[in-house]
This record gives sequence, C-alpha cells and structure tokens, in this order.
Amino acid sequence: MKRWAAFLQSDAGSAVPLLAATVLALVLANSPLGETVVRILRIEIAHDSLIHWIDDGLMVVFFLLVGMEIKREVVVGELSRPSRVALPIAGALGGMIVPAAIYTAFNWGNREALHGWAIASATDIAFAVAIVAALGPKRVPAGLRLFLLTLAIVDDLGAIVIIAVFYTAKLSTLALVGAGLCIAALIALNRLGVKRMLPYLAVGVLLWLCVLESGVHATLSGVVLAFCLPLGGPFERLEHVLRPWVLFFIVPVFAFANAGLNLDGVNAAMVRDPIVLGIVAGLFLGKQLGIFAGAALPIALGLARMPSGASWRQLYGVAVCGGIGFTMSLFIGTLAFDSGKMPLVQLGVLAGSVLSAAVGYALLRVSGRRSG
Repeated sequence: MKRWAAFLQSDAGSAVPLLAATVLALVLANSPLGETVVRILRIEIAHDSLIHWIDDGLMVVFFLLVGMEIKREVVVGELSRPSRVALPIAGALGGMIVPAAIYTAFNWGNREALHGWAIASATDIAFAVAIVAALGPKRVPAGLRLFLLTLAIVDDLGAIVIIAVFYTAKLSTLALVGAGLCIAALIALNRLGVKRMLPYLAVGVLLWLCVLESGVHATLSGVVLAFCLPLGGPFERLEHVLRPWVLFFIVPVFAFANAGLNLDGVNAAMVRDPIVLGIVAGLFLGKQLGIFAGAALPIALGLARMPSGASWRQLYGVAVCGGIGFTMSLFIGTLAFDSGKMPLVQLGVLAGSVLSAAVGYALLRVSGRRSG
C-alpha cells in the first residue's frame, strides 16, 4: 500500500485518477447507463444543473491551485529567473499561436465554430508531465522535464488570460463592483501582513459569488485569490491540502462529467466536421510545430540554450507531448460552445490528445535510447 500511495503522489501517478475517470466516463456513456448519467448531470440545483456547478464551482478550486503554482514560480521559482524562462515562454507562445491559427484555418467563415479557436491552444500539465516522468531521467533529462513543466505553467497562465478576455459574457456592473471591493479587501489583507489563510478564503467565497453573477467566468476568482495570497508557511500548507483534493477528486469529477462521448453517435460526418479536424490538427500538429519552432528559434539565435542534457530529438518529443490538451481544452470547449457541440469538442480533444501522447511517448522512448 505504501508503494502504491507513493506512486499516486508522483508525477507519473498523479494522472491515474484523471485517466480512470475518463475511461469510466467513456465506458458508461457507451453502456445502458449512459442516459442515466446524463440525467444525473442535468439535475437542477439552485437554478442550475449539476454539471454547471462542477464546471463553475469545483473547478474554481482547480484554478486556485493553478494560480498558487504560478505565483510561487513567478516570485521564487523558475519564472523568477529571466535566463531560464525565455525558452519555455517562447515555446509556450508558439504552442498557443500555431494551434489557434490551424483551427481558425479549418473553420474560417463559420462564425459559430470560430468561438472554439482557443480549444487546441492548451496543454494538460498532469498528463504531459506524467508521460515524461514515466519515461524516467535517462530518456528525458531533468533540464528537459523542467522545460516542459515551466512551459505548461506559462501555458496555463495564457489560458487564464484567454478565458478572461475572450470568454466573458454580458457584464453586470453591480456584480463587478462587488468583485472589485472583494479584490481590494484581499489586497488590503496582504498589505497589512495577514498570514492566516481563513480571512482570505472567506473573502474569496464572496469574490466567487460576485464573479459568478458578473458575466466573467467564475473560475477566474480562484486565480485572483491565489495571486493575492501571501507566500510563506500557511500558503504552502494550503497548497499541500488542496493538491490531493484537486488531483484525486476535482479534476477526475470534471473529466467524468465532460469526457463521456457516446461512440455510437460518432459517424463520418462528425469525423469530417471542421471543428473536430481543427482541434485534432491544432493539438497534434499545431502544438508540436509551435512549441518546437518557438523554442528552436531563440536557441538558434543564441538567445537561449538547449535544456541541459537534451538533444533536438528529445526537445521535439516533448513538444509533441505538449499536444495533450485534455482538461483545459475540454474546459475551454464548455465556454466556447453549448451542449449540442460538445460531442465534437470531446471527439477532437480525445483524438488529438491520444495521438500526441502516443507519438510523443514513442519519440522520447526511441530518442532517449539513441542518445544513451
């Protein structure tokens, strides 16, 4: 049991609950219980469906943890060192721009479909890092793993900005004023040197309620709260408490609620749909080309160095793994489209992510053996 618990807490094992929830969602969606699961997810709670509260409620905690990781990296971690951050930032920018351009090319002229332009721009940090960790340090050097981890964090920050700027509904002035007051209170707590987390979390709940009613997506309240929290012991303890809940409950529940694609409904028309093709091409081709080109350019110009111990083949393999979009891609899909288009999003994200995972794993396994 101790060995199993240690595995689940490792980078490779942290993706197991997410993978298990995804498989369970697919199995149930293609079983006689499929309609029952859909009805449960549509149960109305406080004037909204259960799946809405999963996406707009539970996922706030996920974004709180993501925000805390970003803040720690920016203040005292890898993102605080300009000499080390240039390469992953360049890779992340390429990995967001190229997939978006590819998706847009597939859906040019279809105004509704273009709402999904950002779906293929996101990397799933849990799955990508888990694959790299499973290959071991001989096939993926520590410097290259750090490059992927930092790139994924920058990618998450980019996704947060995209959600805030491009996926905001009609705004409520009153709710925005309330959110602004909550943010001011959080900043005041920080400036006054308050270290205990409870006052921040109490104001954070009020902030979430205001943002929920404002038209800005509610999950962004978690990021704002994270950026206002003071670093130190209580910050680290809260991060330690949140991590298992996010990895073993919140993200798997989100995956279960949003990844259940009924394969009986998949037909040639769906496979050829520009939304599906744009997502698959964006994740599998756009991500690898964007990340690799974005990183290769500053290396070639002498503005950055190749990650320690890594080869060009290994850098390319990691770039392919960046095409595992999954959690964040599905989440952006829920913002971009209504439930009628979600099967297209699910098919595209699943296909693009599986292709990227399989090819990326194979490339790193072979290139690691050659370099060894």
